[in-house]
Amino acid sequence: MRKLSIAIWLLVTLGLTGYLLAKFTGSDRRMFLPGPTSHGHYQIELNCNVCHTPMMSVKQESCLQCHEQELRLADDSHPSAKFLDPRNADRVAALDARNCITCHVEHQPARTHAIGLTLPVDYCFRCHSDIADERPTHKGLAFDSCATAGCHNFHDNRALHEDFLAAHLGEPDHLDSQRLPARNLLALLKSDDRISKSKQPATTPDAPPSAHQDDRLKQDWLTTAHARAGVNCNGCHATVAQGGEEKKWNDHPDHRACASCHAAEVAGFLAGKHGMRLAQELRAMTPGEARLSMRKEADHRELGCASCHAAHRFDVRAAAAQACTQCHNDEHTRSYEGSPHHRLWLKELEGKAAADTGVSCATCHLPREIHRIEGESPVTVQHNQNDNLRPRDKMLRQVCGQCHGIGFAIDALADDELVRRNFRGLPVSHLKSMDMVRQRLESQPSNRKSQP
Repeated sequence: MRKLSIAIWLLVTLGLTGYLLAKFTGSDRRMFLPGPTSHGHYQIELNCNVCHTPMMSVKQESCLQCHEQELRLADDSHPSAKFLDPRNADRVAALDARNCITCHVEHQPARTHAIGLTLPVDYCFRCHSDIADERPTHKGLAFDSCATAGCHNFHDNRALHEDFLAAHLGEPDHLDSQRLPARNLLALLKSDDRISKSKQPATTPDAPPSAHQDDRLKQDWLTTAHARAGVNCNGCHATVAQGGEEKKWNDHPDHRACASCHAAEVAGFLAGKHGMRLAQELRAMTPGEARLSMRKEADHRELGCASCHAAHRFDVRAAAAQACTQCHNDEHTRSYEGSPHHRLWLKELEGKAAADTGVSCATCHLPREIHRIEGESPVTVQHNQNDNLRPRDKMLRQVCGQCHGIGFAIDALADDELVRRNFRGLPVSHLKSMDMVRQRLESQPSNRKSQP
């Protein structure tokens, strides 16, 4: 009887061990999570090795692999180097910002605030308790109000920097010029050595006879910039076989094929929520796995470049709005149709307004960026749709300021209800950020600078 009990115990132990090993080495490891991850990381939570060592400690370099470039572009207000300076030892004692996990701890949802912050919201007070002595405008402010909308961000204050705000004092709510930088494919082609400058427009598909072809696909392709630039079927569908020059036909090319010509856009896509799973070599994201409200009929669509830019047609106008609303179902998205921004977009589509004056979903969430490359100024689209939403104040300089006065835009972005309604109406409250800058400049005129 004892031997039988031991045998059963061994079988159960081996079976359980095998089950756990299969789960741990498989694609679904949710049972090993100590708690839910934040909205920023939950998509990659099944690939533990992205953030953890084999002993499950957090790798600082993993944080930097994803966010270091972003912090560098942000001109980080609190870089780790500031806390390495021995003169700031007292500040390190109050807040050790040398390590990301001091402020951002995963798997603890009860502590997690916006942007994955796990410190109490009054963390600024630990180092800046005497700020009212230096700035009379801050007297009487609540000690936990530093990071509220329209005020300060720990890492990125490009759009809330005093010099920038000072340069935009007195602007009207709506600027005289309300137009986006024009997309300029020619400048992009000239600046990109990977695209031949000598190619002529293509008119005849070069797909092999074995590939699926029909007149609709051909007509879709002929209307695109690809055909006009001489990019034929093999340009996207043919890949070089490993270890040789022989090309192999691929019926369903993915983002890697797009990256051969659109590297900046693909890099942004992989950095954002739409593509971050692919960046970690996980299965593509589907709307059904999102934490935002999505349309049920879109639950099982795998997200890639062709999800928004329909294969062969690559209609950028459809991708700018229609592609978003076919998946997203939150109040902000549902309120877009019929909003003032949407009416501007329809006017442009109908030819009743100038090009680049409409406001689509992409206008704000996939903003255009101007580059300077060897005398050319190509304009690309930032495909990291979360890049200017952490926090939303980052939209001020890159998006809102294209059409609106900065003071008006600060008030609008800080109005949560107005944002939910997709800016149908006017802000109901006024933030004092611009007033404080004006007051400070009037008391110390010599401080005024101009940094647009």
